[in-house]
Amino acid sequence: MALDDTRPVLVAQGVYYAGTGLLPFASRRAFEAVTGPKREWWLVQTVGLLVTVVGGALISGAARRSASPELVGVAAGSAASLAAIDIVYVARGRIAPSYLADAAVQLGLLGALARRVAAPPFPRPGGG
Repeated sequence: MALDDTRPVLVAQGVYYAGTGLLPFASRRAFEAVTGPKREWWLVQTVGLLVTVVGGALISGAARRSASPELVGVAAGSAASLAAIDIVYVARGRIAPSYLADAAVQLGLLGALARRVAAPPFPRPGGG
């Protein structure tokens, strides 16, 4: 597995996570304008900080020029988990449909990681 190929995806995911994680702290009004009103603001802030920490770890790990399987696992698991929550709870009517935009980003990140980690199914022409 050529995990170093994942570095650009890890950086992009890290930047996205840091930005979205800090958004509730920048402006509650702007955050709720996009995502709908929130009753449990402490929970929004908790999730925001955790997503920011994951983003920082992804950026830091990618900057070391050697992505570990564990780091790629955290990246893929985070994207899959957040996408699943977005889709399930939009479908149940518990969160705003705007969360489907986040689900699309998460699935795009997951797909990009999968493409970079997956070994080519056949040898490349002209060499191994």
